[in-house]
Amino acid sequence: MVVYIDIIFLINVLIDGTLIWMTGWSRKLRLRPWRLVLSAVIGGSYAVFLFFPSLGFMYTFVAKMAFSFAMMLTAFGFGGMVHFLRNLGTFYVINFVAAGCVVGCMYVLQSSHDILNGVMFGRGLTGTLPPLIIAIPLAMWIYKRVVLALKQKQEIASFMAKVDVYIDAIASSCTGLIDTGNQLYDPLTKTPVMVMEASQWGEWIPETWMAKIRRAEVDQIVGAIGTEPFIWQDRLRLVPYRGVNRSTQFMLALKPDKVVITTESGQIETIKVLIGLDGGRLSSDNAYQAIIHPSLVQSHSG
Repeated sequence: MVVYIDIIFLINVLIDGTLIWMTGWSRKLRLRPWRLVLSAVIGGSYAVFLFFPSLGFMYTFVAKMAFSFAMMLTAFGFGGMVHFLRNLGTFYVINFVAAGCVVGCMYVLQSSHDILNGVMFGRGLTGTLPPLIIAIPLAMWIYKRVVLALKQKQEIASFMAKVDVYIDAIASSCTGLIDTGNQLYDPLTKTPVMVMEASQWGEWIPETWMAKIRRAEVDQIVGAIGTEPFIWQDRLRLVPYRGVNRSTQFMLALKPDKVVITTESGQIETIKVLIGLDGGRLSSDNAYQAIIHPSLVQSHSG
């Protein structure tokens, strides 16, 4: 069997360079080209040692860790123990993702003759290249998607708050998102409107009303007031707003006794607020059930 050490070296340099670049991207670190190339060369040279029996000690755990340390120090410098360990940990996580994708692609692409009792048998360089070509970009895509999703959740979490709405002797609690884009006010009283999923009040709102709220037929509810029993008829408000198609629509709202918003900085209690009822889901993953008007928080912080 002919082994092309130079090709194996170049392939490993390319793979290691990609993984190091992903590490820098994840950590938001500036990566100089010469550092990236030199670090990838160090990683690629490690694969060459496989063909020299006298250097078998290089495949011990200590040697592997030493090469990892050298690659991270070359690419990003030291910058303190915490900085270095975070870079190293991120690098290993990316490697695990890439390795899983490579094994998965090899399992899918190889024929039944290459798999015996669940064990994969390679066919040299020509049998390894196709899985690598597919797996590395796939690993990059998966990792970037996961990281971006986690970052987005962290950013959203910083705008989350606990919401407690009190009407008579009834209290409804949920998680709310402080949305600076929510500028909905009652045009008559200039009262800010906090939008809340109507399902949070499903026990006290008639089912026929709930169906109309879901279908955005709020005007029919107003026309039916008095024909169906509802304990908070004197608290009902109709708030106009512009829909997606820029047409004027109406939202059914309730006037609560008070609303308590609990954030990391403390509690905010207000009585000047309306609770707009939305018939759908405000969050696709149910992370929050209300959209908090920013003025309710800004007035407290100011």
